[in-house]
Amino acid sequence: MISAMRDSGERIWGLMFRHIALYRGSWPRLIELAYWPILQMCIWGFTANFLASRIGSTAAFAGGALLGGVLLWEVALRSQMGLSVSFLEEIWSRNLGHVFVSPLRPLEMVVALVAMSMLRMLAGLVPAIVLAWVLYAFNLFAIGPVLVLFFANLMIMGWAVALAVISLILRHGAGAEALAWSVLFGLTPFCAVFYPVSILPHGAREIAFIVPGSHVFEGMRTMMLEGVIDWGELGWAFGLNLIWLAGAAFIFRQQFQVARTRGALIAIGE
Repeated sequence: MISAMRDSGERIWGLMFRHIALYRGSWPRLIELAYWPILQMCIWGFTANFLASRIGSTAAFAGGALLGGVLLWEVALRSQMGLSVSFLEEIWSRNLGHVFVSPLRPLEMVVALVAMSMLRMLAGLVPAIVLAWVLYAFNLFAIGPVLVLFFANLMIMGWAVALAVISLILRHGAGAEALAWSVLFGLTPFCAVFYPVSILPHGAREIAFIVPGSHVFEGMRTMMLEGVIDWGELGWAFGLNLIWLAGAAFIFRQQFQVARTRGALIAIGE
């Protein structure tokens, strides 16, 4: 049992090390990780400063909510793209078939890519968090320990979306690759990143209710405005994430088996 776990850990680390080596030897890749989070933070930070200069102290909460929303939303985006793009790297390098000729199991591949998505997310987000503190005196960590739960829920949502995207790529091939950059952006209006769910029109509110991210951002605003943790919102986010992740994992498993049966793991991307 211990030997099997050690072998599994070595296979997971082997795949992770391959991706780490890509970044270790390429500074443009490292810059790209932090480019978009920093750019988004700067744009919304300038917007918050403009509101403060025109409206005054009443814009303080709005500015903090905007920056907090931007930085937390990047957690979901970077987690989803980190997993999706790491999988696409295997396709672009024609390595997917070689990976599964080895003893590597699908679950071990997913674990390795999830770990890489966490590393990619932290590498991109930490510089943006530091700059938000330096440029705008906004400290995301002032939210408190509950920030860990916000991060965890948004990462899980990102992974669920990424598994669904990978399933579509396995099913439809290279034609579905663009979804890796677009699917989560399509959920942004329903996640209520910059505004409360209550301002959404009827119909959109019902959709937002089943999106885990909306509950995270509602909880963030409650924490920033009232200083209390809304455990109800966090509970809904966690429960919905379990459903999303279970559904995405089931779809991924089905599509992976189909792709393996028809030989698409070798031909995909060609």
